[in-house]
Amino acid sequence: MLPGHRSEVALVERVASWSVRHRGLAVAGWLLVVLLAVLAGALAGQGASARDPGESGRAGEVLDQQRSYAPVRENVLVEGPGTEDLVAALRGSGAVTELSVSGETPSLVTFHVAGPDAEVSAHYDAVVRLVAEASSRHPDTRFSQAGDRSLAKAVDQAVKDDFQRSELISLPITVVILLVVFGSLVAASVPLLLAGTTVAAAFGLLGLVGTWIPVNSATSSMILLIGVAVGIDYSLFYLRREREERAAGRSVAEALRISARTSGRVVVVSGLTVVLCVAGLLFTGLDNFRGLTVGTALVVGLAVAGSVTALPALLSLLGRWVDRVRVPFLRRTHPRESRLWTAVARKVVRRPWLWGGLAVLSLLVLAVPALGMRLQDAGATNSLPRSVAAVDGAIRMQEAFPGTPTPAQVVLSGRVDDVDVSALHREIASSGGLLHEPLTAARVDSALVLRVPLAGTGTDDESNRALEHLREKALPAAFGDVPGVSFAVSGRTAFAHDFTAQVRATTPLVFGFVLLLAFVLLVVAFRALAIPLISIGLNVLSIGAAYGVLTWVFQDGHLESALGFTSYGGVVGWLPLFMFVLLFGLSMDYHIFILSRIRERWSGGADARAAIVGGVGGSAGVVTSAAVIMTAVFTVFVTLSAIEYKMLGVGMAVAILVDATLVRGVLLPAALAVLGDRAWVLPGGLGRFAHVPGLAGGSSRQRAAARLGAG
Repeated sequence: MLPGHRSEVALVERVASWSVRHRGLAVAGWLLVVLLAVLAGALAGQGASARDPGESGRAGEVLDQQRSYAPVRENVLVEGPGTEDLVAALRGSGAVTELSVSGETPSLVTFHVAGPDAEVSAHYDAVVRLVAEASSRHPDTRFSQAGDRSLAKAVDQAVKDDFQRSELISLPITVVILLVVFGSLVAASVPLLLAGTTVAAAFGLLGLVGTWIPVNSATSSMILLIGVAVGIDYSLFYLRREREERAAGRSVAEALRISARTSGRVVVVSGLTVVLCVAGLLFTGLDNFRGLTVGTALVVGLAVAGSVTALPALLSLLGRWVDRVRVPFLRRTHPRESRLWTAVARKVVRRPWLWGGLAVLSLLVLAVPALGMRLQDAGATNSLPRSVAAVDGAIRMQEAFPGTPTPAQVVLSGRVDDVDVSALHREIASSGGLLHEPLTAARVDSALVLRVPLAGTGTDDESNRALEHLREKALPAAFGDVPGVSFAVSGRTAFAHDFTAQVRATTPLVFGFVLLLAFVLLVVAFRALAIPLISIGLNVLSIGAAYGVLTWVFQDGHLESALGFTSYGGVVGWLPLFMFVLLFGLSMDYHIFILSRIRERWSGGADARAAIVGGVGGSAGVVTSAAVIMTAVFTVFVTLSAIEYKMLGVGMAVAILVDATLVRGVLLPAALAVLGDRAWVLPGGLGRFAHVPGLAGGSSRQRAAARLGAG
């Protein structure tokens, strides 16, 4: 079992024992909590808005202070005859203002969707209809619309479709894997029940919390899959141990008691590790990460709570019926040690330096491409496939009129009546192609909003140079001498630039927090110094390998056709940091589980190498099942449309696979074999803290460990 204070072990065991004794009340209480959480989410008010980082955030604050909204700007690229027809229809509709035409063939029709604010949606729908009608009247002409609302609607619809697709794909895959693992429909249903109720309750509470903390749709998709992964993992740990103890001849009650004392505590420590590691994202100061942190903490915390309360109560109610309703051709007996992983571990501990060295070399080779990783966010034209009409239109528009689909948004405040917009026209003309026309201006109450097309694709180096020129040269030259006027630049390019800059600035702090936290947690959990150092080193290696594969695939453009994406030459700026934090938490699930089984055998008097072989072989079944399910869940991301999701899916799946094979099967046994008994002790005078009461027969070995550490 995991070492720890008797009170820590007793707390989990007491909670689980109470649930078993009052099983009906415990299950009913859990369902009531879920119901109340769902109702709270349904009754929650409007969600909070996120504040953008840096100068983008300052521009957003100025606009938020206005009574009206900034006008919606749309563009229509006309490739062929029909421009005059479309312009006449738009002007006669009363649905647009500030309409202008640039170029001849192709031509660009630019306009603002007319207000007032309450009628913008209706006017936008009218514009879409008029463009479609013009297209039908001119079948040989291509009309492509892209702008503020059309691109935003395309992204929102893609996220919504992806969310539904992830639900439809992940559930059947998970069911099939669980049926294969347990061979019983009842047993396979238990993890699904816990995961489903956990996710439902988490989304309900997230809806309530979302009135104060911003939570976007992408966060919801991630929380769904994280909730499914940890909910099923924790159930597997518990259910596997309970079945193992029953197979050894113990009663249901005794099996549940031992499961609570061992696997139950593994679940609590693992869940706490996930929550605290993800909390490192708060150091970035980014609102989007705040929502993700709170959502992850809710879903993982609920999964832990359900695992130590409702799960043992449900297993007590089911008793030996949990193995009923066998699936044909998938009949299972009691859990057994894995022959494959036992053989691998036995071979590794005989020659740990050789096999450990080869595994380290393999991971370093995989990590090499990460040395050239280039952080660059994907703009709307990079994120979604070109099959999306608005994206295709934006790409065509970008080629003909650079910067037009997603221009920079300059927000001026103060004495804006004294501003001469023609000064900025002159700066655009002298920018050397970094800034483009058409420049549009719109008054929003006491603020003035200017739209300036930038060179580049929106998030590449050229766009960032154009943004820098606009912020540091063009705007100060045009308006810097106007007294009482302030300006700030926002927009898609500015947001991506400011977001990535803040992520880069805070990454060392987040990394340091997570590494230090993981070290402290593992020292407290195992009362040893080598175990935390080994664990952190192995995690860093597996994450580095995942970074390398991520760079090789998406930045270098390999497997484009197989994975359905087009490389834009970079990796999303927030992804490496997010992966580091999440993987450090999630990978601890089965890492701690394996270490606990090895420690359990070692504490019971087994030789260090025999304990390693037995612990790895004995935990292989549940760990492999958990890793396969988690990998399958994250692989679902690869099927989604946005390239950011595909990157996340590939990166997480690779890291989990590496962790579950090379790290668990080779590196961990090799490192522990080299250290022997020294792996489980605190050095020097700290060794006296290693005495921890454990399972029967463990105390004498732990006292010996204490003497070893002290001497």
